Amino acid sequence: MSVSPSYREFVLEQLGTVAPVTARAMFGGVGVYSGGLFFALMDDDRLYFKVDESNRGDYEAKGMGAFHPYGDERAMGYFEVPADVIEDTDVLEGWMRKALKIAGAKARKTSRRKS
Repeated sequence: MSVSPSYREFVLEQLGTVAPVTARAMFGGVGVYSGGLFFALMDDDRLYFKVDESNRGDYEAKGMGAFHPYGDERAMGYFEVPADVIEDTDVLEGWMRKALKIAGAKARKTSRRKS
């Protein structure tokens, strides 16, 4: 569960072409934020975006799987982003914007529950 400096730098550079991003080390991986929203993570030199029923099919159509942090069947709401998507900033923008929208909706939902 680690991320090489070169992979981290490349991914943040690519994501930064879409929107400003920041990264924080977390549990051996990297959490990725934009506008205060946690929408992506990196682990084992792989990028994962936040998903829900609105975009999960995009990942499944490309044969991508869910993030399994515990090495068993328990998955989080993040799916691996295909390498060709990361490399093509025009395509990456659409995928990233969907992940940000989902992260924003989740943040608003959580905020309402706390009120």
